[in-house]
Formats: sequence, C-alpha cells, structure tokens
Amino acid sequence: MPKKIRQLIKDLEKAGFINRGGKGSHRNLIHPKGVAITISGNLGDDAKHYQEKEVQLKIKRSKK
Repeated sequence: MPKKIRQLIKDLEKAGFINRGGKGSHRNLIHPKGVAITISGNLGDDAKHYQEKEVQLKIKRSKK
C-alpha cells in the first residue's frame, strides 16, 4: 500500500527539511545542507512509487 503525500512530507520534515511552500499542489522542501526536493500532489493522495524512492534518496543525501 503506497504512502500518502502527507506522510512523505512528515518524513522529510523529521529528517530536517524545511517546507518553503509552493504553488498549487506542489511543495518545495529544502535541507540546510542544500538538498532540495519538490513534492506534488494533495496531502491525501497516494504517493507515486518514484516519489517514495526520491524521498528516501534525498533523506539519505542529507545525512552525508
């Protein structure tokens, strides 16, 4: 079962990312180390497989 968009954002914020807002259904998050990611979709939508992979990759990069 795929995660929801709100869960991906929560995971990123827990890893230290800051939500810079966005336009429409897009949210821009950035980590103090310079790692950035854009998540698209409404909070209650199911996340796409590629979005889940990208979130995990960005969290891993932010820990280096």
